[in-house]
Amino acid sequence: MAKEIQLKLKEGDNAPEFSANTNGAGKISLADFRGKNVILYFYPKDDTPGCTKEACAFRDNFAEFKKRGAIVLGVSPDSVKSHDKFVEKFKLPFTLLADEDKKIVNDYGVWGEKSFMGRKYMGVHRVTFLIGGDGKIKKIWPQVKPDEHAAEVLAEL
Repeated sequence: MAKEIQLKLKEGDNAPEFSANTNGAGKISLADFRGKNVILYFYPKDDTPGCTKEACAFRDNFAEFKKRGAIVLGVSPDSVKSHDKFVEKFKLPFTLLADEDKKIVNDYGVWGEKSFMGRKYMGVHRVTFLIGGDGKIKKIWPQVKPDEHAAEVLAEL
């Protein structure tokens, strides 16, 4: 189990504004979604086992998220090209943001030290934020089990 990370943001805080390139050569910012619930989920790397499970769970529940008026956005430091391949391979119906300069992961406090098999390295912690239509953080999931997570988020909407 991943150790709990110390997040600098709390529920009730204003969500940091962002703008990023996306898969499919798009560009979006948080302001584009005012008035809607945004599920902003951070994940370490495209096409790796846990990240694929998590993305596919969001994909499989996507119609339900849409029905409830929620926007699903995935964020990782991967390139647009990597996101395009990931989206195509797993038929992901939501947008992935390419945070190559790590500005968004730093603003949200999910970039930090991780360890895997005794090796320490810097990376993205798997954390999800539910941002309300007013731009405030309604809920934070600091520890995510990739295959159960989409259901947990749906239960909150």
